[in-house]
Amino acid sequence: MEEQHEVPTPGRLSAPARRVVRTAVSGEPLDVAEHADLVGAAAAGAVVTFAGVVRDHDHGRAVRELEYVGHPSAPDVLAAVVAEVAAGLDVDAVAVSHRLGHLVIGDVALAVAVSAAHRQEAFAACARLVDEVKDRLPVWKHQHFTDGTSEWVACP
Repeated sequence: MEEQHEVPTPGRLSAPARRVVRTAVSGEPLDVAEHADLVGAAAAGAVVTFAGVVRDHDHGRAVRELEYVGHPSAPDVLAAVVAEVAAGLDVDAVAVSHRLGHLVIGDVALAVAVSAAHRQEAFAACARLVDEVKDRLPVWKHQHFTDGTSEWVACP
């Protein structure tokens, strides 16, 4: 049987590492700069980050605060989603974390960092990670509005 080797992207000295350096679901505050530091690589010409931040409005209503509640499988689902996305793209490293618990306006709820040889790859991977995590992670948002009402978002 013939041995197969991954061919590096043209212009690279080595194939993309596709490392997953962090996946976390926790109640601790998230630091996007720390995620960026984790994905740095000698082959990376771009590091792209995303901070999903709690905003003060949703669909025309004033938001006071919110709470994220996660299913016990959330850490495993996040790890699987991130590994799947990283394996399919020319990235060097990825780090993704989602926060649970009580969050206030300005808190980071989702932190994503991606390194790749080129910016187009890094931007595309970061966007795909955000979309896949939002679509597949079993985490639900309970929004509390300034008028005293609340609602669950994307809750089955």
